[in-house]
This record gives sequence, C-alpha cells and structure tokens, in this order.
Amino acid sequence: MITVEPITLAKSPQTIPRLENGDKLTRREFERRYNAMPNLKKAELIERIVYIMASPLRITNHGEPHADIIGWLSVYKAFTPNLQLGDNCTVRLDT
Repeated sequence: MITVEPITLAKSPQTIPRLENGDKLTRREFERRYNAMPNLKKAELIERIVYIMASPLRITNHGEPHADIIGWLSVYKAFTPNLQLGDNCTVRLDT
C-alpha cells in the first residue's frame, strides 16, 4: 500500500517595496522597509518624507574636521559633569 503525504505549499514571500527618495510614508512603514534593506546605511524620515543619504565622504571636507570636533567635544565632556556625548546615533525626535 502506498501512502501519499499531503504537500503544504508555503506562501510566497511578500515583496516589500524599496525605500526611495521622496516616498511619503508613515514611521511604521518606513521602519518596515528600512529593516528589509540591510545594505542601506542611512535613511531618514522627516515630516513623512524619505531622504536617503549618500555615503561617500572625503577626508578633507568631512573626515578630518569631524575628528577635530569630536576631539574637542571629548575634552569638553571630560571636564563637564553629567554630559553625554555620542556620534552617529539614531535619534527619534517625535516619540
């Protein structure tokens, strides 16, 4: 006697649209799409509009001045009690 096992077909994976500059989204939808794009380094949602930031930065125009400012702020922090200093953090201003 031959028995036949039922085959369960998996649902086809849901396609999540890519984030694009200028998209108008809710924060929930923005975060859903952002989390589905692990290679995307930086995107912001400002007033429900998506802004995808370019990543290449030059050392003379950004890297060195940034390091100078961080160095200065680190010294300032060392001498200022209860001051918190961070770099490249995600901040949610509307929560």
